[in-house]
Amino acid sequence: MGFTIGGIREMRTGSRRRGRAAECTAVAEYTGLWGWAVTPGARAAAGRCSCGEARCPSPGAHPLDFAGEVPAGATLDTAADAWAQVPGASMLLPVGRTFDILDVAEAAGRRALVRMERMGLPLGPVAVTPAGRAQFFVAPGAAAELPQLLYRMGWDDAGLDLRALGSGCHITAPPSDEGGLGPVRWLRPPVLDTAAAPPQARLLLGTLAYSCHRAPLCG
Repeated sequence: MGFTIGGIREMRTGSRRRGRAAECTAVAEYTGLWGWAVTPGARAAAGRCSCGEARCPSPGAHPLDFAGEVPAGATLDTAADAWAQVPGASMLLPVGRTFDILDVAEAAGRRALVRMERMGLPLGPVAVTPAGRAQFFVAPGAAAELPQLLYRMGWDDAGLDLRALGSGCHITAPPSDEGGLGPVRWLRPPVLDTAAAPPQARLLLGTLAYSCHRAPLCG
């Protein structure tokens, strides 16, 4: 017996049932412990998105339009009940509420993270995607402020491989698969003191920009 989300069929197995239980626990941790909402998302397999659109612009990396999000603060039981309605969905985190994202190439992000830790800079969670991107969680507003912040720091014309994601965007949450490429992982897991209050972008931006500028290691 199988189930379908938008056309991609998956078989019910013991390992999948355990996987769904782990996903419910992860959703409850995101909502109840870290204070983040979680949105059910599409998945991708063999280049096809589970939404069923042949020309989907973001295969396996966008919200399901028929499923509501699990709100921040939801309990384990609430999260489990909600996720049972969307078996096979990936976990997406809405950006622009508790956090924005500074997105850089993974190599640059790893260099910057080591440098920031040595400098004792405040840090929020950092995720790494199978597409080779490092995603730094920062305080909301970074997406709107990024051009002006880079200009003030003298990086406005440097051609940096650095962008900010803000309101209206979603990121894939570990350990969900992103776009059929593999799971997203934590490079720096969330902790209680910064999950709900990540640092301001300006505190990290100089180090990130410097690491991105060190070609050809950043691509």
